[in-house]
Amino acid sequence: MEIPPTKDTVIIMKPNALILRAPGTNCNNETAYAFEQAGAKTEQIHINRLLESPALLKDFQILCFPGGFSYGDDIASGRILANQIKHHLKDAVRCFREAKKLILGICNGFQVMIRSGILFADDEQGAAATLNWNDSGMFHDSWTRLNVVSDKCVFLRGIRSMYLPVAHAEGKFMTRNQEILDLFEKQGQLVLKYEPADNPNGAMAHTAGVCDETGLVFGLMPHPERHIAPTQHPRWTRGEASDTGDGLAVFRNAVTYFT
Repeated sequence: MEIPPTKDTVIIMKPNALILRAPGTNCNNETAYAFEQAGAKTEQIHINRLLESPALLKDFQILCFPGGFSYGDDIASGRILANQIKHHLKDAVRCFREAKKLILGICNGFQVMIRSGILFADDEQGAAATLNWNDSGMFHDSWTRLNVVSDKCVFLRGIRSMYLPVAHAEGKFMTRNQEILDLFEKQGQLVLKYEPADNPNGAMAHTAGVCDETGLVFGLMPHPERHIAPTQHPRWTRGEASDTGDGLAVFRNAVTYFT
């Protein structure tokens, strides 16, 4: 099911994407490049600047939390940045969402979105879902095959499968109980899944990426920004790469939503 722009959506030629960085973020340049290749304008902004001026968000149509190790992943991956957003930018992010704009979180950014409540709001029992340590107990770095199993998410329109790299230690998607997992599945929110033989972390239902109920907020553990060009495919010299990297479609879909 395609999600059309609403009557409140502003149609623009080049959407502005805010790439939010913090100490330890290290995928911001690649992510900005991916959005630019897809046709967006980008600006990289440090979290301290946004904390000083939350109104900056009004100038953007896309908010992206890129990968890396924000604040060294002290306490837990993404926890410190998530707390800054949760306690100081909650209203600004809420207004951003209510304006039907897009939010993307990649790897550490996904962890931030989960722990800040951007993806799933906490209830009286706490968080509905989390990203736990990989079953191996170690950092995992490899390429993995992925399938899009729901057409709910704007970022995944028209995509059926992807081949992307993963690089994380805390990427195991888990819900608080089976009932919540079943609900997310029924609502089509478990949109991106590892092929069972390629699940790098033991995630429940082989979940690699999830979206909120609107399909406009999306978080995933794999790195689409690391497979934009065909030469980034690990076996491109053997003729296995396509004309473009699989990840580029994710960013093009974000741009197309506004144009």
